[in-house]
Amino acid sequence: MGLLPDEAKVLPPPGIVNRNSVWFGLCGWASAMLHNSLNRRPALKAGVHRQALFITVGWFIGYHLTKFENYKYATLDRDMSEYIRLHPEEFPEKALKTFAEIVEPFHPIR
Repeated sequence: MGLLPDEAKVLPPPGIVNRNSVWFGLCGWASAMLHNSLNRRPALKAGVHRQALFITVGWFIGYHLTKFENYKYATLDRDMSEYIRLHPEEFPEKALKTFAEIVEPFHPIR
């Protein structure tokens, strides 16, 4: 089961490239660079396999964080729409206005 409950399986999967995956992948790469620098190794050339591993782990964590985030937002949306459905007196329908009624008349200054 892991981090998400079974009801989260009905949600569509997030894209492979999303903001959390990219961000955590870059953080993983930066941590590999920092580790190389602290050990007085060439930052870009030493441990390329470790850099790739850190990027992959960061990408994986970011992807699953996005899945968790989507699940949390979906549950909040479900709960809000259920509350609105159960309490219609607190959310009255507004009268529809045309765009001309909202915008003030335009008088150019010459």
